[in-house]
Amino acid sequence: MKTYNIALLAGDGTGKEVTDEAVKVLKTIGEKYSVNFNFEPALIGGCAYDVFKKPLPDETLNIAKTSDAVLLGAVGDWKYDTLPPEVRPERALLGIRKELNLFANLRPATVYPELTQLSPLKEHVVSGTDIMIVRELTGDVYFGTPKGIETKNGERFGFNNMCYYESEIRRIAHVAFKVAMQRNKKLCSVDKANVLDVSRLWREIVTEVSKEYPQVELSYMYVDNAAMQIIRNPKQFDVILTGNIFGDILSDEASMLSGSLGLLPSASLSDSKPAMYEPIHGSAPDLKGQNIVNPIATILSAAMMLKYSFDMNLAYDDIVNSIRKALKDGYRTKDIAQEGTNIIGTTQMGDVIKNNILV
Repeated sequence: MKTYNIALLAGDGTGKEVTDEAVKVLKTIGEKYSVNFNFEPALIGGCAYDVFKKPLPDETLNIAKTSDAVLLGAVGDWKYDTLPPEVRPERALLGIRKELNLFANLRPATVYPELTQLSPLKEHVVSGTDIMIVRELTGDVYFGTPKGIETKNGERFGFNNMCYYESEIRRIAHVAFKVAMQRNKKLCSVDKANVLDVSRLWREIVTEVSKEYPQVELSYMYVDNAAMQIIRNPKQFDVILTGNIFGDILSDEASMLSGSLGLLPSASLSDSKPAMYEPIHGSAPDLKGQNIVNPIATILSAAMMLKYSFDMNLAYDDIVNSIRKALKDGYRTKDIAQEGTNIIGTTQMGDVIKNNILV
């Protein structure tokens, strides 16, 4: 029997509740496909700071590095807001991304037919939307140096640098084009090449890489226009390729097309180390222990793990189809509640999805 070792980083708030449901579903997949998933828990975020006085302990990092994949819940809690920036729970995310070389972030934004009424946009605008945002994750202003806050000319001066090496752009472009080849062979590269030198380099390299994928239709769009077009006509997009800060903003914007953050997963990929999978939502500490948070995003993140880390495409389809069936059958958590539907809790939704896999 094949065994995969998964670093289980539940994190803070409702992180454990949603990862518990993903583990439940993965165990069911393991039974169906004769695969053993070995889960090794470790602390990250605020709970790690409570024990180790640092949000990303060496022990956690070692477990992650020696695993076949990492499943993350969420980090953060308001009670840590007064901590110094370098030990805030969120610093663990930047740290583990850098340490695992997780340079490619895949964020799908799918609008389910049963949930179009939940979108803040009109149904005819969002119906049929299925976007994959490929975001570069280890460069840009979040990691560029020098950075800091200094006193200059008698006043405080803050600075961060948007930096990209050619090789960093080239490798994320290859990821995006390969994703596009698996979808509808349509890719839009988003930048700010009319203003930023780094974006001009970005566009040049993406154009060069595109020659290796002649089947893919490549277009370009400035980030401000892209932000408008995602709202105006989201169905025009299939794969969006962009840098770290632009991708951070656009993917959160696109996430609202579906009507709930609780529906959307993500995958952070490396070319040499374990990949990490996590829902895009936060830890929601105010909802902790109430059995009301939506586990679908985390379960879908686990499904992406099966697809991108373990090449278990049929198992991926099983989970996606099981979720679609649950929604079609009228099961809802509180965040996606609709009149006439069956409102259930976190664990109950996990059970419904698990049981659908076995049907």
